[in-house]
Order: sequence, then C-alpha cells, then structure tokens
Amino acid sequence: MTALVQSLASYREFHRDHRNVLTHALGIPMIVLSVEVLLSRPVWDVSGIVLTPAIVANVLAALWYLRLDLKFGALMTLLLAVFAFAGHQIAQVSDLAWLGGGIGLFVIGWLFQFVGHHYEGRKPAFVDDIRSLLVGPLFMVAEGLFALGLCQDLQRKVEQGPAQAPVRS
Repeated sequence: MTALVQSLASYREFHRDHRNVLTHALGIPMIVLSVEVLLSRPVWDVSGIVLTPAIVANVLAALWYLRLDLKFGALMTLLLAVFAFAGHQIAQVSDLAWLGGGIGLFVIGWLFQFVGHHYEGRKPAFVDDIRSLLVGPLFMVAEGLFALGLCQDLQRKVEQGPAQAPVRS
C-alpha cells in the first residue's frame, strides 16, 4: 500500500458519514484560506523575492505532498499556490480584512469540522495523528476527483481501508 493510499484510507476511517464529508468540503478550504491569509504577513523582500510565512509553510507542505505522491503532490502544490495568492491579496486590503477575514474564516471553518464530527459520532482524525491536518485538504481533493469519476483505482484502494498490521503469535 502506497503512502498516499495509507494516508487517505486512514483519514477516511474518521470520515464515513456523507454529512461529515460535506461539512469538510466547506470547512477545510475555509481553514486553508484562513491560514494563508493570517500567514501572509509579514512580507519580506529577500533579494527581490517576496517571502511570507505562508510561502514558507506552503513549500514545506508541498514537499510533504510530493513525497506522498508526485501527481497528487503537484496538484496540491498548484492549489496551495492559488490559495496563497488569494490569501496574500486579502491580507493586503486592510488590517481589518487581514485579521477579521483570517480569524473569521478559521473559526467558521472549524465549526463546520466539529459539526461534521458530531454527525460522524467520532473525534477528528488529528486528535490521533497531527499529520491529518495536512491529509484533510488532500482527502477533499481526492474526494472531489472521485466524485468526478476520476482516479477510480485509487478510490477502490482507499475504500478498502488501511492495511492491518499482521497479528504475531
């Protein structure tokens, strides 16, 4: 089982109820955008290159995604770049838009998450594994692709569940 399949299958164990997946489809992008907004300040000019905490975080996340899977990693890197651009634009409007928008998106996004886990009847995955905070956005992208009828082989593997450790006697 590849690292991508293992990560998605483990995350899926916490996200089986369709209402939970739907709330995550709304909440996770809000949380990602909020982090992009809040980390878009300060802005540093490093030898003519604009650098922010958001860019640093995105590079690290992109490297993690690329290590899991090259194709999904490339897609996640592209999506992170889009969110970084949007977050940077919002952060430059005003202090109120930066803080109010960033904090508001963060709080509402997490409210969606916790409502979803109420439906699920299960705690969020990140309680057991902090990496789930990175797997969540990847899971939602994968779910979107599955809904479009793409990546059906990956979908079958993910739906089979995480590999069970062999029992030793």
